[in-house]
Amino acid sequence: MKILKLIRYKNLIMLAFMQLLFRYAFLKQQDIPLALADWQYGLLVLSTVLIAAAGYVINNIYDVATDSINKPNDVVIGKGISETAGYNIYIVLNITGVSIGFYLSNIIMRPGFATLFILIASLLYFYATSLKQIMILGNFIVALLLSFSVLIIGVFDLFPATTVENRAQMASLFSILTDYALFAFMINFIREIIKDIEDVNGDYNQGMNTLPIAIGNSRAAKIALGLAVIPFILTLLYIDKYFVENNLLVVTIYAFAFVLAPLLYFIVKIFTAKSQKDFHHLSTVLKLILLFGILSILVITLNIKYNA
Repeated sequence: MKILKLIRYKNLIMLAFMQLLFRYAFLKQQDIPLALADWQYGLLVLSTVLIAAAGYVINNIYDVATDSINKPNDVVIGKGISETAGYNIYIVLNITGVSIGFYLSNIIMRPGFATLFILIASLLYFYATSLKQIMILGNFIVALLLSFSVLIIGVFDLFPATTVENRAQMASLFSILTDYALFAFMINFIREIIKDIEDVNGDYNQGMNTLPIAIGNSRAAKIALGLAVIPFILTLLYIDKYFVENNLLVVTIYAFAFVLAPLLYFIVKIFTAKSQKDFHHLSTVLKLILLFGILSILVITLNIKYNA
């Protein structure tokens, strides 16, 4: 149980679910060839999950002092798992994840793609050890890595199977994955700022330079509010252009009810948010928005299938 807590298994389950959803609820429903067999795609998901788990482990190792203040019940290193054991778990997870990445890169005859796994693992390490202490940059890196977990599906499953004949269709599908990756980036970037506000006391005591420490909770919340307006407007325009114009009524209703409405709720509630509990609630709201946003790909597929 301690190891599950160390690797934040709930987040990993959501990551794996997201990648499986895009493959089997979306790409598999299209009349296109895919580069990876089902078991190979399972390895891609496993590789992503293992490297992400390693990132959580190294982050927990370096965050012991901060988490002891912000989230004392979540501290695992030193309470059941030693720091040495934590480093060993980190190394095993990373080596296994990157090795699988090397194998898959050779399977699709793109050995250079293996550097992506090394780059992701390296960014997670540098985030935990130094980048997270740099205002905004740490938030940007975390959000970017989550969005790349969507794009990597296209990189390994669509790109190698692209031919002259299907290039236009493959580009269109990759474009849809890019749209979702951008959505995931925006929502998670805002959530990282909210989490910094929630954890401001522990971060301040550890000498970190997060946005709320630099400019105060109130101003940081206003920036998060301003940033939240961007995905709200873009999502509204996206719904009008792709869902309303194509008569996808079910998707339109879903998007309004489960993405736009919660986003509007977040925008309204952040005005009155003051306590750590308030910001924790807002962080949870953003996590749900991300989940429902990703689930919309299933709703789109079903709406198109049963409308046709």
